[in-house]
Amino acid sequence: MQLKIMPKKKHLSAGGVPLILFLCQMISALDVPLDPKLLHDLVQPPTITQQSPKDYIIDPRENIVIQCEAKGKPPPSFSWTRNGTHFDIDKDPLVTMKPGSGTLVINIMSEGKAETYEGVYQCTARNERGAAVSNNIVVRPSRSPLWTKERLEPIVLQNGQSLVLPCRPPIGLPPAIIFWMDNSFQRLPQSERVSQGLNGDLYFSNVLPEDTREDYICYARFNHTQTIQQKQPISLKVISVDELNDTIAANLSDTEFYGAKSSKERPPTFLTPEGNESHKEELRGNVLSLECIAEGLPTPIIYWIKEDGMLPANRTFYRNFKKTLQITHVSEADSGNYQCIAKNALGAVHHTISVTVKAAPYWIVAPQNLVLSPGENGTLICRANGNPKPRISWLTNGVPIEIALDDPSRKIDGDTIIFSNVQESSSAVYQCNASNKYGYLLANAFVNVLAEPPRILTSANTLYQVIANRPALLDCAFFGSPMPTIEWFKGTKGSALHEDIYVLHDNGTLEIPVAQKDSTGTYTCVARNKLGMAKNEVHLEIKDPTRIIKQPEYAVVQRGSKVSFECRVKHDHTLIPTIMWLKDNGELPNDERFSTDKDHLVVSDVKDDDGGTYTCTANTTLDSASASAVLRVVAPTPTPAPIYDVPNPPFDLELTNQLDKSVQLTWTPGDDNNSPITKFIIEYEDAMHDAGLWRHQAEVSGTQTTAQLKLSPYVNYSFRVMAENSIGRSMPSEASEQYLTKAAEPDQNPMAVEGLGTEPDNLVITWKPLNGFQSNGPGLQYKVSWRQKDGDDEWTSVVVANVSKYIVSGTPTFVPYLIKVQALNDVGFAPEPAAVMGHSGEDLPMVAPGNVRVSVVNSTLAEVHWDPVPPKSVRGHLQGYRIYYWKTQSSSKRNRRHIEKKILTFQGTKTHGMLPGLQPYSHYALNVRVVNGKGEGPASTDRGFHTPEGVPSAPSSLKIVNPTLDSLTLEWDPPSHPNGILTEYILQYQPINSTHELGPLVDLKIPANKTRWTLKNLNFSTRYKFYFYAQTSVGPGSQITEEAITTVDEAGIPPPDVGAGKVRAVNPRISNLTATAAETYANITWEYEGPGHVTFYVEYGVAGSKEEWRKEIVNGSRSFFGLKGLMPGTAYKVRVGAEGDSGFVSSEDVFETGPAMASRQVDIATQGWFIGLMCAVALLILILLIVCFIRRNKGGKYPVKEKEDAHADPEIQPMKEDDGTFGEYRSFESDAEDHKPLKKGSRTPSDRTVKKEDSDDSLVDYGEGVNGQFNEDGSFIGQYSGKKEKEPAEGNESSEAPSPVNAMNSFV
Repeated sequence: MQLKIMPKKKHLSAGGVPLILFLCQMISALDVPLDPKLLHDLVQPPTITQQSPKDYIIDPRENIVIQCEAKGKPPPSFSWTRNGTHFDIDKDPLVTMKPGSGTLVINIMSEGKAETYEGVYQCTARNERGAAVSNNIVVRPSRSPLWTKERLEPIVLQNGQSLVLPCRPPIGLPPAIIFWMDNSFQRLPQSERVSQGLNGDLYFSNVLPEDTREDYICYARFNHTQTIQQKQPISLKVISVDELNDTIAANLSDTEFYGAKSSKERPPTFLTPEGNESHKEELRGNVLSLECIAEGLPTPIIYWIKEDGMLPANRTFYRNFKKTLQITHVSEADSGNYQCIAKNALGAVHHTISVTVKAAPYWIVAPQNLVLSPGENGTLICRANGNPKPRISWLTNGVPIEIALDDPSRKIDGDTIIFSNVQESSSAVYQCNASNKYGYLLANAFVNVLAEPPRILTSANTLYQVIANRPALLDCAFFGSPMPTIEWFKGTKGSALHEDIYVLHDNGTLEIPVAQKDSTGTYTCVARNKLGMAKNEVHLEIKDPTRIIKQPEYAVVQRGSKVSFECRVKHDHTLIPTIMWLKDNGELPNDERFSTDKDHLVVSDVKDDDGGTYTCTANTTLDSASASAVLRVVAPTPTPAPIYDVPNPPFDLELTNQLDKSVQLTWTPGDDNNSPITKFIIEYEDAMHDAGLWRHQAEVSGTQTTAQLKLSPYVNYSFRVMAENSIGRSMPSEASEQYLTKAAEPDQNPMAVEGLGTEPDNLVITWKPLNGFQSNGPGLQYKVSWRQKDGDDEWTSVVVANVSKYIVSGTPTFVPYLIKVQALNDVGFAPEPAAVMGHSGEDLPMVAPGNVRVSVVNSTLAEVHWDPVPPKSVRGHLQGYRIYYWKTQSSSKRNRRHIEKKILTFQGTKTHGMLPGLQPYSHYALNVRVVNGKGEGPASTDRGFHTPEGVPSAPSSLKIVNPTLDSLTLEWDPPSHPNGILTEYILQYQPINSTHELGPLVDLKIPANKTRWTLKNLNFSTRYKFYFYAQTSVGPGSQITEEAITTVDEAGIPPPDVGAGKVRAVNPRISNLTATAAETYANITWEYEGPGHVTFYVEYGVAGSKEEWRKEIVNGSRSFFGLKGLMPGTAYKVRVGAEGDSGFVSSEDVFETGPAMASRQVDIATQGWFIGLMCAVALLILILLIVCFIRRNKGGKYPVKEKEDAHADPEIQPMKEDDGTFGEYRSFESDAEDHKPLKKGSRTPSDRTVKKEDSDDSLVDYGEGVNGQFNEDGSFIGQYSGKKEKEPAEGNESSEAPSPVNAMNSFV
């Protein structure tokens, strides 16, 4: 198991605390590592690792396999439920469970029917640490029914009329794929005039004579059962007006004629959809498909627009000659009105499709596994979104948490479970279910409480080899609970590594950022916690880097000559390099003219194609090095080829006109080697201050041979010159003679002058010293001057050596000073410096704030005022005031537990502040202190105050016990926070009928000293909903709700969601907060229940950040608001509140703006390989048909009657999978035989003859049979794999009963 995580660097110092790493807590969804050698005794709750899909469609001809795999320690046991009740697999001989697994295998190959095992299955994996559950797996067998028999009359149409050929395929599971072909199995051509709709029908905007044919055949392909069914062929004849009149007079009655529209040109009308408006609903993330097909003459063209918006550029695609608009990955932002426009030369017609995008639940924050040690705290968060907003419910070990065993370490707060002071008994598996009408999400997350000594998982004595001057990473993967601390040691007697050169990563890895030879050695990793200690040794070796010390050089050679490139490599003696030569980053040509040895590449008889870049690469197991050179091939010439190279270095350097601050340098250029010199570069060396370091001085044109150079005082100059041409830069010239300039006074003063005291009685003056080049002469010193800013004192000065700090002692506490630092040398002083201001050291404040006053605002908020202290008493930089406050005693009972004091700091000179989050009905005390840079001053006198009563919290629990036919008994625990003296309880209840509508609400007041109450004279077998809350003199508190029924028949069935009725609000509230987001904006909606005339505001911010909420005021009393200017691809938090003294705030919602999406669409039909493949497939089909025709005709004569019967009612049968022959065909002389099952094990004889009782005809001859599979363009791609038939084939008149189970949109 991989235990490494992304490194988060923390540097170690001499007094630093070692970084604590607890892998299972720092990695979300991290499992306890189940290493049998190291961690064989660790336990882990079950985790579902594999399960069948929620909607599981099975092949009825194969055994049913329902997957459920889980891991855990000890290995979990498995059990199943079917349709909500226990599924006892031992009682069904056809059902077995795989050993060591929860996967069910139902053997229906030998006997049994797939329909018998339809239903909703759920797997539970359980061990001593908890139970994990799978999704609800809805098992349904696939179905591929036959077409209903029908008699199709020939269709006769006038040229130009519109036509719809209906397909109406049988309803299968999953739905069939529809395509139209002819008797030759060729896909019917489609165009803007003729196209197939989404429902499978074939639409003609107008018919033409070439549309006349007798074999319009609709095919339905059922992929799951690998079968194809075909509809009866449809005959169409398109004739002119004169021919149509003759045909009607001679053959047809008025009712037999198909349509009577004029064939004249006409404006468009829609064939589908009907009317001017329609509605479409789609789920978030799916593909939205909108279709408009129009008729008209000439053929209409379809256009699409979105009202009040643009179509998304990267997600919009047009299909079916723009008759179908598809938008991928739809979101709520894609809702709106879409308009399709059909237009031709005679007019246009419009149709508006109103699109609504809903959303099944999707995760915002899925719960993650949590591993804790005894006594620690943690949280499980389950946050999901959807449209409508999903309902969040929790289960523990597969049981609803409301009825599970109570755990004192667990507290549920909506979508969060908070754990505190966990113990080993707190281990469990929690399930979070988020569901709405469109689906559900289920997540398992375990809480595993372990107490384990440290274990180091990295192999002992691991050897690490690293190249010098590169980072070295030494692993120390570990596990322990509580969290171990990690220390590293070098050598057997070394101390803990704490130098700045080491970095310790969160996963225990020790990093040496720049490894040197002296880093070689043995390193020990030590992991400790309160239960023990573990250590491990690893070894580090540092290797010399691989270098190319002799690189291949640029070469210009004549055609037909020979060239050699040299590549000499230096490497660590323990590493063996591999030398590889490349040409233009590819392999060398396979030509004997190229030869290599250890250090050379030789090219003989050079040709023009040999020109290019040659690269030498030296590879070892740890590193590599490479160098390149260019080969240029030129034509041979009778004269010697010129040598093109960098210039020769200049020479004969001479210094003239030597002045204090300038000198003239003269030189003689070297040979330019057939490439003109473009410039000269002049460098200097300061032998006095930076010997051996050459710096840039000046550049001059390649035509100059002199330069006037500016100089600085007190520098011992030497100069050198380099020449440059188009080939490169020459070697430096020999250095000129040295020239020492005269000393002068400094021309600048030190920078970064500061004055800051470190003690109450000193002033530390610091500055950045000048370097030797800036000193301008010998004897560099500094004159430091200071005086009090507000006094009349004279400047005090002192001259110090070349240092960067001076400390003035005996100063008054925190007094402003003016400071100057001036440079000087043996020649004189620098210019007068500007004065800067500093302060002497701070001391603790002397005086406490006075006149401390407390005003209680409400039961949870108080305002504190105080008088400021005199500025002189602060004795430092005033940073603010600090309030210490603490709870001394509850008004209802004495709290003996020590409560830690709380601190609030108010910056600057504020003399008042608010104390939030106070406990109602409690006594508090506080004092105020002033704060400066040194610390806090004395505290003011303690000031006491008490908070008034508030509304209580919700009752701690509410249970309904002892249900009878006409009574229910309620038991409850008082509120955990009464926040005052309880006056009474309020109970409200109302019945819920079978359609989930709420009945009248009944109010009941109960004395405050009661914890049990029995309701009598209730309705028989009726579900009731209860609302229960406590009340103080201030008002009612939060309510708790529960449901129960007056009969036990419904025990165990989860209560339904109440959506049909409305419950009046006990207190004003904001609910159903919903955010619909696009890339840069979001629409916020909410519901408000309470008095009118309320001003709302919306607060929002980036989720997970500590920035303050941004606030927007809502105009009027609207219940919606639009946020603009958001960042794409960002998660935001949002809440809605009401202004005023009685303001209240909704719960928070989290939404994510959509990212800008890019899409790349490739039209496969224009790809060359696809066209070639289709041609090859067509040729194979032609050859196969010819061979089949010849082999069929060898079988003898064909009875005419059988042909007619076969033509009247064709049926496609799967092909056999073993010998590749066509499947057997059955005669259709009676409906009884139409439904006869195939005999088990029946096969076509090996000599490929047909049984006497079977038809000898091939349906291919009539264009009505299908003897093989077809791909989506209708081309033949080989036979389907046949299966043994165990059940009667589905008859023409049979109907498929829908699945009795519909559990896809709910979990429990």
